[in-house]
Amino acid sequence: MNLIPLLVNLAGTALAVAVAMGLTMAYALRTRTHSVVDVVWGLGFVVIALTSFALSGVQGEGVTGRRVLVLALTALWGLRLGAYIFRRNHGKGEDPRYAALLRRNKGPVVPFVLRHIYFAQGWIMWMVSLPVQVAMYQNASLGVLTWLGVAVFAVGFLFESVGDRQLARFKADPANQGKVMDRGLWGWTRHPNYFGDSVVWWGLFLVACSHWTGLLTVIGPAFMTHLLVNRSGKALLERQMARRRGQEYTDYLARTSGFFPRPPRRPKPAA
Repeated sequence: MNLIPLLVNLAGTALAVAVAMGLTMAYALRTRTHSVVDVVWGLGFVVIALTSFALSGVQGEGVTGRRVLVLALTALWGLRLGAYIFRRNHGKGEDPRYAALLRRNKGPVVPFVLRHIYFAQGWIMWMVSLPVQVAMYQNASLGVLTWLGVAVFAVGFLFESVGDRQLARFKADPANQGKVMDRGLWGWTRHPNYFGDSVVWWGLFLVACSHWTGLLTVIGPAFMTHLLVNRSGKALLERQMARRRGQEYTDYLARTSGFFPRPPRRPKPAA
C-alpha cells in the first residue's frame, strides 16, 4: 500500500463529508428540522465509500474486486438505513432530541448547530469509516479473512434490518400503543438494531484486516460500538424509555439482555 495516495483519499473524504454536512445543515436551517441529519447519517458513509472508490480507481490503487465488495457492502448498509429512517421520520417534524438540544442554545444558532450536530456527526462518520477507506487501497487478495468479515457483516445486517422491521410493524398496530416491544429479536436483546449496527462495522473491519494495515482502523468499529452502547444509542434511549414506560419497561430490563443477544430470563417467582 502506498501511503501518499491513501493520505490524498483521507483528505478527499474529509472534504466530501464537509460538503455533505454543510448541505444538510443548510437544508435543516431552512426547514427548521435538524433530524434530517439522521437520514444523512447512513448516506454519508455511502458518499465516503463512493469517494474512496473513485479516488483509488483514479490513482490505480487497490484490488478491483475488494474495492467493489467494500463499496457494495457499505452502500447496502447505508442506503437501507437511510431509507428506513426517512420512512420512520417522514411527516413527524423535529425530533425531540434535537429540539431539546436547541433549547440549550443561548446565542446564534448556526455556530451552535454546526458544532453540536453537523461537525460532531461528520467527524465521527469519517473516523468510523476508516476500515472502508483503507480497504479500498489494499493490494491483498480476497482471502478467508475477507469472507469471514462478509459473514460477520451479514449477521449484523440481518439483526439490524429484521429488528427495525419488527419494531416498525409493532408500532404500526394501534393495539400496541404505549406497550413495550419485547417480541422477536427484541426479546433476545433490547437493541437488536444497535447490536446489528455494531456487528456490521466489525465485519467491515475484518474485511480490512486482510492486510495488516487494517488493524490500524480498529478505532472505527470500537468507537461506533462505544457510541451505540454508552452514548447516543442504548444509554440515551433507555433513560428516555424508563421515564415514559415505568414498571413495564423495568420488567423488560430485568429479563432481556442489554446488548448481546441471549434468551430472555425467566421472571423470578414471587416471594
